[in-house]
Order: sequence, then structure tokens, then C-alpha cells
Amino acid sequence: MSYALVFTACYNRRAAKFLKKHPELKKQYQKTLELMTFNPHHPSLRLHALEGRLAGLHSVSINLSYRITIEFLIEDYEIIPVSVGTHDDVYR
Repeated sequence: MSYALVFTACYNRRAAKFLKKHPELKKQYQKTLELMTFNPHHPSLRLHALEGRLAGLHSVSINLSYRITIEFLIEDYEIIPVSVGTHDDVYR
């Protein structure tokens, strides 16, 4: 079963800003999104639940430096990206 990515207008703005700032990551970013739709539990994504004020969200890795925080709705097979950026950017 594949998952559907549900993009919000707010996330699309954040992603566009992120990709404008880091055009060299476009391929890795796209690969991460594709992999999430087929298997969000793939080891290379390093999916993990967040705690504290971000409890209820999960994070996946684009690479060692950049993350995407997501709302992961298992029952509806939907993934809603929330934020994208460096570790410090997305966990603030």
C-alpha cells in the first residue's frame, strides 16, 4: 500500500524557499518524497517520532544535515509534510 503526500500551501512555500536556497539538494529531496510514498519506514529515511512541543509529528532525513517534519496519518495512509530544513530549523 502506498501513502499519499498531502501538501499544504504553507509547506509548499517553505519547500520552495528551501529549494531556492539549496538547489543542489533537489534530487535528494525528490527521492526522499518518493521513498516516503512507497515505504515511509525505509531505513534510509530514519523515520522517528518527535517529542516535546513537536509531539505528534515525525521526522525523516533528506541527508545527515536536512530533515522534513511530517504529520504521519497511518490509518488514512496520508503523509502531510509540515516543515523542511536543517535540524535546527525544523525542530525550533
